[in-house]
Amino acid sequence: MSEVKTYYNNEGPKGAQVVCELKLPPYHATPEAVAKYEKYGKRILWIDSNVVPGSFQMNSSWYFHPNKPEGEVVVDKNLPATQSHVHEDADEIVAFYGSDPQHQEELNGEIEFWIDGERYVFTKSVMVFLPAGMPHGPLFILKVDKPIFHYSVVTSREYSFEGK
Repeated sequence: MSEVKTYYNNEGPKGAQVVCELKLPPYHATPEAVAKYEKYGKRILWIDSNVVPGSFQMNSSWYFHPNKPEGEVVVDKNLPATQSHVHEDADEIVAFYGSDPQHQEELNGEIEFWIDGERYVFTKSVMVFLPAGMPHGPLFILKVDKPIFHYSVVTSREYSFEGK
């Protein structure tokens, strides 16, 4: 039997990088941005070329509470999720999963997500592919009955966006 090796935030086998601590990009790491996010969710991990040179961007979170009180419009020009934006040169996958292992397809909440100017409300676990240049956002958490797991992957080295 081979030896079990444990790696924490360092170089793993054959140059693989293991990330176990959250390191946010500057615009998400300000005390104000962190406080806003923690009102409804908790970031788990973030990876891009600033965290691991050569990596593409991926981040993950848990959502625990709505971020859009009924009737309230939420827009923050520093947070792309609250506005329509595009990633001009990179594809993106955005996903939301319910946390009930007995009913994996159920989101146990409602996510409002705008894609190319059209409003979608998701109540089932979902993955959305957004080709480069596709306008998307805002993204609002409308209802959370059980925690919702979220991740997004952008195929560029750093998360960048252009507001629309």
